[in-house]
Amino acid sequence: MVFKEVHKNFGFGCMRLPMTGDKIDYAEFNKMIDRFIESGFNYFDTAHGYHDGLSETAIRDCLTSRYPRDKYLLTNKLTEPYFKTQAEIRPFFESQLKLCGVEYFDFYLMHAQNKDNYEHFKRCRAYETALELKKEGKIKHFGISFHDTPEVLDKILTEYPQIEAVQIQFNYLDYDDPAIQSRNCYEVCIKHNKPVIVMEPVKGGNLVNLPEEAKKYLSALNGGSEASYALRFAAGFDGVFMVLSGVSNLAQMNDNITTMYDFKPLNTAEKNAVAQVCGVFKKMDVIACTACRYCTAGCPKKISIPDLFACLNTKSVHHNWNADYYYTEIHTKSGGKASDCIECGKCESACPQHLPIRLLLKDVAAEFEK
Repeated sequence: MVFKEVHKNFGFGCMRLPMTGDKIDYAEFNKMIDRFIESGFNYFDTAHGYHDGLSETAIRDCLTSRYPRDKYLLTNKLTEPYFKTQAEIRPFFESQLKLCGVEYFDFYLMHAQNKDNYEHFKRCRAYETALELKKEGKIKHFGISFHDTPEVLDKILTEYPQIEAVQIQFNYLDYDDPAIQSRNCYEVCIKHNKPVIVMEPVKGGNLVNLPEEAKKYLSALNGGSEASYALRFAAGFDGVFMVLSGVSNLAQMNDNITTMYDFKPLNTAEKNAVAQVCGVFKKMDVIACTACRYCTAGCPKKISIPDLFACLNTKSVHHNWNADYYYTEIHTKSGGKASDCIECGKCESACPQHLPIRLLLKDVAAEFEK
């Protein structure tokens, strides 16, 4: 399947937008959008939960109210917490259209599908409702985003062959990771002839802020940023029609555009360097958190889990004393400490990376609450 309206294979993920305090920085966001569109790109991705609902309204204020409809493609998603019955889906969908300032979505995805929430979507006939909306012209293309095993993905694609595209987590570190199984999920998509949208190509920034031992392998190539190799790895696979990048400032946007404007797959030397970086990570005790923040929504103790994991990673990888300051003075000032965890498990059921969060929080507490 070819989506002729998609201009290039690089998309603007609106999950990690520039912030000023607790507000999205509209001035910076406008600059990023303008640079993106003037460079010939047109694909934007959001969801209602991104930035606690602010991502959609920022898109309305900075994109859809400033550009004609044929200048951009907009993807939104149906997310489990926002509907309990089939009757609630249409009103929620209509509210998303209004929040984004559009009359239709170019792509609409069943969000973060896994074995458990897929059953909820089926009970509420969410897929059938989305397909009805497509017939009505309110959705141009219907798909899913996915976080689970290849077996579950194969089941969904078998039961709903109407799915037009699949968004999966795909990067060089997760490619052969037994927890994420990016390669196997990609191969299921190819088996079902489904175009692939890549999310987390830089693994929430983990493939940009590399430890020194890993960084040297990419630096030796004498060209390109750390992010550029991650983007080019993901975009170099057959069947991948879109790679999303959650850029947070204009500098990141410019770097990504430089990489993807005249895209070239990794050559043999670059693939070997990436493999060496993976080898470094495999020897390190790093928490593979992408800071998607799905875990924090239901935490009864208001623990900022991704931020606490980032503190531990920073201290483990870079031996940075600032990690203690950020833990004590920033990330636990208005929220819970790692030791406050009551082990309810809500975080683990929401984690796309399948991390043993309760156990890892004990490691965080042992390091920072001595």
